[in-house]
Amino acid sequence: MHPLFDLSGRAALVTGGSKGLGKAMARGFAEAGANVVISSRHEDELKKAQAEIKEGLSVKVSYFVADMTDRADVKNLAEKALQEMGRIDILVNNAGSNVPQPIDQITDEAWDQIVELNLTSCMLLTRALVPQMKQRKWGRVIHISSIMGLASKDARNAYSATKSALLGLARASALDLGADGITVNCIAPGPFLTDLPGTLLSPEQKKALADRTALGRWGDPRELAGPALLLASEAGSYITGEVLVVDGGALVKTF
Repeated sequence: MHPLFDLSGRAALVTGGSKGLGKAMARGFAEAGANVVISSRHEDELKKAQAEIKEGLSVKVSYFVADMTDRADVKNLAEKALQEMGRIDILVNNAGSNVPQPIDQITDEAWDQIVELNLTSCMLLTRALVPQMKQRKWGRVIHISSIMGLASKDARNAYSATKSALLGLARASALDLGADGITVNCIAPGPFLTDLPGTLLSPEQKKALADRTALGRWGDPRELAGPALLLASEAGSYITGEVLVVDGGALVKTF
């Protein structure tokens, strides 16, 4: 491991880490030497992911069940992660979801759920964990936004609104925390074939999205591990308040 990307001695917390992009990023951090905590709502998925993330490595990998729409759960997750690892140097706010509804059909329940999960939980967990980062004058906060925060699609009102809001949150937090050696950034993934788009999109829609990218294909979750490692390590020490688009060239195409 090149020293710039070496995370030996670091501890990372990845929410939504039991599958998809979260699990891929957690594995990438573990391969770079970090101890890792993952969370999600389902213990069976967490147990399986824990074994996969740790396979062949000597790092510590732990998990906690947490519902990120429950503010008490978010607080408990921060406390348990710190107790388990003694420190959290890298926070990846990855947990999120999408309930597609046209603007005139949005329900209060769906709106509140998506805002709480995709946005509020990120603020709460960051707020809980940055004080101990400030004590060590080193930290990395990465919010997983989306290209849907930069562009959009019909019926993606709540999702796009929250993913756009993460960009503003990162910019403001970067100003708050820069003097303490803490960087705050967003990653905006494009078409990665995870469970969420897999269940929401038809085969025709999946093909259309693949065709829209410059590379002509969907991304594999492992392809997000490198960008996350850049922002989580010394290699990204002078990047803060930014959004890193990882979309296979989807947004460069006009028509």
